Amino acid sequence: MGLDSLSGVSEPAPEIRERHARLAAEVADHQFRYYVLDAPVVSDGQFDALWRELLELEAEHPELVTPASPTQNVGGRFSTDFAAHDHLERMLSLDNAFDADELAAWAERVGREAGSAVHYLCELKIDGLAVNLRYENGSLTRALTRGDGRTGEDITLNMRTLAEVPEQLAGSGEYPVPPLLEVRGEVYFRLSDFQALNAALVEAGKPPFANPRNTAAGSLRQKDPRVTAARHLRLICHGVGKREGFVPERQSQAYDALRAWGLPVSERTVVLEGIDKVLEHIDYWGQHRHDVEHEIDGIVVKVDEVALQRRLGSTSRAPRWAIAYKYPPEEAMTTLLDIRVNVGRTGRVTPFAFMEPVLVAGSTVSLATLHNADEVRRKGVLIGDRVVIRKAGDVIPEVLGPVIDVRTGAEREFVMPAHCPECGVGLAHQKAGDVDLRCPNARSCPAQLRERLFHLAGRGAFDIEGLGYEAATGLLTSGVVQDEGDVFALTEDDLLRVELFTTKAGTLSANGRKLLANLEVAKDRPLWRVLVGLSIRHVGPTAAQALAGG
Repeated sequence: MGLDSLSGVSEPAPEIRERHARLAAEVADHQFRYYVLDAPVVSDGQFDALWRELLELEAEHPELVTPASPTQNVGGRFSTDFAAHDHLERMLSLDNAFDADELAAWAERVGREAGSAVHYLCELKIDGLAVNLRYENGSLTRALTRGDGRTGEDITLNMRTLAEVPEQLAGSGEYPVPPLLEVRGEVYFRLSDFQALNAALVEAGKPPFANPRNTAAGSLRQKDPRVTAARHLRLICHGVGKREGFVPERQSQAYDALRAWGLPVSERTVVLEGIDKVLEHIDYWGQHRHDVEHEIDGIVVKVDEVALQRRLGSTSRAPRWAIAYKYPPEEAMTTLLDIRVNVGRTGRVTPFAFMEPVLVAGSTVSLATLHNADEVRRKGVLIGDRVVIRKAGDVIPEVLGPVIDVRTGAEREFVMPAHCPECGVGLAHQKAGDVDLRCPNARSCPAQLRERLFHLAGRGAFDIEGLGYEAATGLLTSGVVQDEGDVFALTEDDLLRVELFTTKAGTLSANGRKLLANLEVAKDRPLWRVLVGLSIRHVGPTAAQALAGG
């Protein structure tokens, strides 16, 4: 009988060990790029997926866990560009919950330890750079990045340039200034400040930054504090580390003290009793996350009672008394495979980004509009680039910009075609000052006719069921339809010439009969729908109804 049989533990198969080693190395590399280089090559959502796979693999095979595993450590290594100093108290990370069941399971573990009702402090999870400020007798003496949780980079000079960072804490009767205090916080960009920074870069002929989080981290790691000062960074404080002479009973009381000492604390922090209230709070901010002046990627939930926090304790990387509920990611990174142009129903020629499919905001995205050639130049994207894309809710996916740091030199510039890719006619601006190029061949361009036919059948116009994009293409390529008006003169003999509407026996299909019936109904549509169907620029349903009513 082998040792494995005696112990009851089976040794992981070689392929599992190999998979774990590769996964751990990949996660560690991404952590280094994110925390140290401020130049990630995957999105937060893509990293979270790798992280969860590593956690699940180690949960299934605990013998694979070593002290060197990324799951047993905080953040990443620290940069050698700045002096390194130890935190007085370890600066831990947070475990994540990605759905209500995971959050409820965490709350159940907390409840078992509590033995009574639990109060939770909930705060918006800002997507920024974690920092640690040290105050001695009320004076700011050092500021560090989180680093690996034990040691961080000295960014004191740069932190002093932030208007919200007090050099001297202000005491009060209720909360006298402690002789020693570590303050944990997050440095971030307000969206308006980030947009203004990018606008200034574009005006100066420089490529814009891709996202606020990495830009905030890079801005705080500048060798010249004057560069940091010009970036208008912000700070939100969300906890304390080592302290002397200050013993809060609740997390919320610590926040009150921070506020009294003159440190910036979020006004959107609430204390709730029970996990059901917490889930309602999470759902509310999930629907209103775009109403906030900065980016948020979740809600941090903390046990409010400090005594219960102590009983729950921490793992090697995260407290057991806090968790981050993560919303589905709205940004992702992928590869820009090509840029191709599409000719619309009014002749407008629009470049589109064709990308490696990537999951973002709950759907797979592989295509995004780039609007026009000027916009392609403004974004600074090249074919072959790693790019950041964003999809918020039902909003059309948008390419934010390139990840310049990972360019290989094989990328190439997009060149807008001079002629229509469908009919070969030369493209031109319709009038001086237009940013859009258009194909002037309105009546004969196959692309424009196809798009107009599809538009005519849409719900906003004649609402002809059965005349979708495939049907419109079939009618045109078979020669049955020469322009939009021909649609209303279609007969059974016409449709029999279109493969899409015929059976194997050569008779008219059910779809063909249905289309003919729907065309008869469409002939009685009101005037405003006819106006919409004419594809007149700037005449949509609202304008058409106003014109028809007049």
